[in-house]
Amino acid sequence: MNYKKYLVLLPGIILAFVLYTLSQGINNIIGIELLGYDKSPISTAMIAILFGILFGSIFQIREIFLNGLNFTQKNILKLGIICLGIQLKPFEFLEFGFIAIPLIIICIISVLIVIKILIKKLKIPTRMAYLISVGSTVCGTTAIIAMAPVINAKKNEVSYAIANITLFGILSMLIYPYFANFYFNGESLLIGLFLGTSIHETAQVAAAGLIYDQQFNSPETLNIATVTKLIRNTFLIIMIPLFAFLYSRNQTNGKKYSIINIFPYFVLGFVAMIIFRNLGDHLFYIDQNEIWLSTVENIKFLSKIFLTMAMAAIGLSTNLRDIKNMGYKPFIVGFVAMATVGLISVITIETIVNFFI
Repeated sequence: MNYKKYLVLLPGIILAFVLYTLSQGINNIIGIELLGYDKSPISTAMIAILFGILFGSIFQIREIFLNGLNFTQKNILKLGIICLGIQLKPFEFLEFGFIAIPLIIICIISVLIVIKILIKKLKIPTRMAYLISVGSTVCGTTAIIAMAPVINAKKNEVSYAIANITLFGILSMLIYPYFANFYFNGESLLIGLFLGTSIHETAQVAAAGLIYDQQFNSPETLNIATVTKLIRNTFLIIMIPLFAFLYSRNQTNGKKYSIINIFPYFVLGFVAMIIFRNLGDHLFYIDQNEIWLSTVENIKFLSKIFLTMAMAAIGLSTNLRDIKNMGYKPFIVGFVAMATVGLISVITIETIVNFFI
């Protein structure tokens, strides 16, 4: 009997995978064939959710797909987040970590304070505010989709928050490389730190670093920006339990708060994957270099597939009318968050350079 329960999930999972494949193909055509990059700077997850929203708005999703789409949004999503931990190497950032870590902490706290003030003024729903907050401060779409099941966010809230983060992330990705070169006078360390702390998505940070490298011939900037962003991503481990606690505490349903009930245990899998990567780099690097590197790359690839499938599933389950009904106020919060993290990053970098270096 149990196997029948899993068979009903297959149509929805397959549909999400087909949308992932389509999104990846379109991304390669745009980013590689048309724009001429070796690797597309466009987020496949972004394309997937846009395709999902488009198809979900045009066509009525049949009931046969719904169970699998829900499973993809919840479980395959969490599996993708766990696999994401394989790309983090804690010892890689020792050369400039003493600057990057306090810079990231200051940026996160500053943006959270500003957003807290804004949501009170604009009266934005709590779940929406939390999604935009964690997306702006930590790692964009990944943080939003990791936070969503913890606070029981609705599908349209997740889609709106992702659209918000995507829009302002793309704007900063295109503008900040040129601004940073002008403001920091070509200093690769400072520019890399700025790009890694002020742009939302990992893909967008990598794209901004790539744009800078190609425009100003500075591969060091790309490396520093990417590693800084990966350090920033690790704060997901802290932010998800923190927001889960705050959300649970603010509920008025009479239930007592319990960290055991709301703690997102997949975060432990994320941490375990980071440890696995770090141990593997030290144990297998010399004797089985090719096998270990292949293992790491395969897990990275699986993470990308799982997360993009989840994005497609969320898009397919989204009603554009629901997003429209949410109004413009959350986009104001998104814009202010983008501006705040950029400004605080500049001020903090200047302060650290002038007083501590």
